[in-house]
Amino acid sequence: MLQVDALVAGYEPGAPIVCGASLSAARGELVALIGPNGAGKSTLLKSIAGLVPIESGRVWLAGVDITGLAAHARVHAKLAYVPQLDNVFATLSVADNLELGARSLQGAVRKARIDAVHALFPDLARQRRLAAGRLSGGQRQMLAIARALIAEPTLLLLDEPSAGLSPRIVAEVFEQLRAIRATGVAILLVEQNVRAALTVADRLYVLVAGRNRLDGTPHALREDRALAALYLGGDTPAGRAAP
Repeated sequence: MLQVDALVAGYEPGAPIVCGASLSAARGELVALIGPNGAGKSTLLKSIAGLVPIESGRVWLAGVDITGLAAHARVHAKLAYVPQLDNVFATLSVADNLELGARSLQGAVRKARIDAVHALFPDLARQRRLAAGRLSGGQRQMLAIARALIAEPTLLLLDEPSAGLSPRIVAEVFEQLRAIRATGVAILLVEQNVRAALTVADRLYVLVAGRNRLDGTPHALREDRALAALYLGGDTPAGRAAP
């Protein structure tokens, strides 16, 4: 569903933060991107979403090269992005937030999509009249994800969905991600909580200084001593280099 090859990207020309990263995510697969602070994880996610300029490399979505598309055109190509911060309209109600996600849909289709996300996130249906800013942190995260899902994306990009949440709420959010994955949506998430990422991901990529350093399944990486060395910025003593 997603293929990223040798991507170089950054906010200023000639000063890349992502330095040749490559990754992939299949239909119905949940892939986590982990690594130390400043590794370029969020920048890589934003470059895939079309929010950070790409200097070189390619991005394919469902076999279509979207490297040159503007961010809004990538949304029409069935890509959805949920940022870590400011991801809901706090002064609007839950219902209005979802209506904004459905604004490109018409009539019965709009209602059907909103009903579908209500079924997936029943708390949102019960609190549809409440201002989004009054929701708990976990509920706000679920609202942001729900709004992104209304347009039926084939790829969902999530930046730090566990940030600021208690372990119990993290478990609830990640359980919803498993349900979303089961519908066939490919999910790529940036996650600083490595322990949580290992519980939910089908595969993980470790990014260091904007480059791939390791990749593999949670089982392969869980006990890998290389992870500790990577987080300290040292050399990788073990592990398989990512393609």
